[in-house]
Amino acid sequence: MAHEPSSLSQEPEGLVGGYQGDSTVIKVIMGVLVAIVLYNAVELTVLILTTFRRYQGLYFWSLALSATVGLITSGIGNLLHFFDIGPLSLALALSNIGFYFLVPAQSVVLYSRVHLVVFNQRLLRFLLRAVILNGIFFAILVTIMSFGSAFKQTGPWNAGYKVVERLQVTWFCVQEFVISMLYIRETVKLLQLHPANNRRRKNTMYQLLAINILIIVMDILVVAIEFIGLYYIQVLLKDTIYSIKLKLEFAVLGKLTTIVEAGHIELIRSIHDNWYDLQNGQRRAPSNLTE
Repeated sequence: MAHEPSSLSQEPEGLVGGYQGDSTVIKVIMGVLVAIVLYNAVELTVLILTTFRRYQGLYFWSLALSATVGLITSGIGNLLHFFDIGPLSLALALSNIGFYFLVPAQSVVLYSRVHLVVFNQRLLRFLLRAVILNGIFFAILVTIMSFGSAFKQTGPWNAGYKVVERLQVTWFCVQEFVISMLYIRETVKLLQLHPANNRRRKNTMYQLLAINILIIVMDILVVAIEFIGLYYIQVLLKDTIYSIKLKLEFAVLGKLTTIVEAGHIELIRSIHDNWYDLQNGQRRAPSNLTE
């Protein structure tokens, strides 16, 4: 189905009344995507509870809330929404709650592990403020516009919702891209400054780079899907992609654990400090790795 620019003021297809078409294939695809999201949510919940030794820290809670509250409420909300089960207000409420804990929280997940390679406290504070403020701003805006478009169903509300939806998807993609690129850049610096005699550690760092690049590619795919215009498909596929990105975090976690167990965190800090001093024309004795 073609979607012309003039359709911006039209109601997003599937926003009210769910999927209206009679294509069995589309319905099956929608059901499969919802099932994948809910399955990944259950699997991630089990992995989180059995992998982490201590249930504390920003990384744990951002990952746990994204996988449980985010994926489960979003999955159930989309199931009710697009298959037109129950009141629309309930479906939208669940979908929006899922959005709060899934999309903005993904940036928190990325931020919470960037500390391993970034030690500029001013930059870290700036990133944290940006992640929090952007999350709050778009959470409020998306909620208002989605309910307004669904229940007012006027041209301005529909156009506003579509613009906000595209803006938030693009914005969070750019935000995650910036954090991931920062992570990749600092990791590459570490590899260049300390040519690894330890092949295992070097391979681990390269695998971390590959995973982050894959996450960036998936972000770009989410943006591309958003601008296609098939509302009900892009929402479901976006949740599926985010569930896969959260599963990739366990691959990252495994690699980070390898580095920690090998005792390289303090070494990384020492390398970073030496690089910073060299950039500023200073010299510093190596940090005491036993501290």
